[in-house]
Amino acid sequence: MTSIRNLALAVPRRGDDVLVFRGHDPARDQTFYRPLGGGIEFGETATQALHRELREELAVELTGVRLLGVLENLFQAFGRAGHEIVFVFACDLADRTLYEHDHVGEILDDAGTPVLWRPLSSFDDTTPLYPAGLSDLLAK
Repeated sequence: MTSIRNLALAVPRRGDDVLVFRGHDPARDQTFYRPLGGGIEFGETATQALHRELREELAVELTGVRLLGVLENLFQAFGRAGHEIVFVFACDLADRTLYEHDHVGEILDDAGTPVLWRPLSSFDDTTPLYPAGLSDLLAK
């Protein structure tokens, strides 16, 4: 059964840099980047999901959380179709030392997925930032 997935994504900034993880879609043989965050559970607000996901993925706390916008994303990835409603939040990392290194760590609940700072200007068609429309939203 197909359904629409609701997501909350955190977009901390370090100047022009955004905090993202690096992923790879073997079906398309494409490396891509996406901010951390994840699914909103039933009975949970998007903001609550954002805090929970960042604790689970990187063991970090967020401050200054504010909604930047909402994106609707229809896509093909990993050999299947997807449909997401994505709540995008600007925020700050409570642990200020995480701003000092380009490579922040790895996602805790995944096998070695790197988390790093990347310049917003570095994303393009060959090195995309997902979800679609996020680069435009962040450039405003």
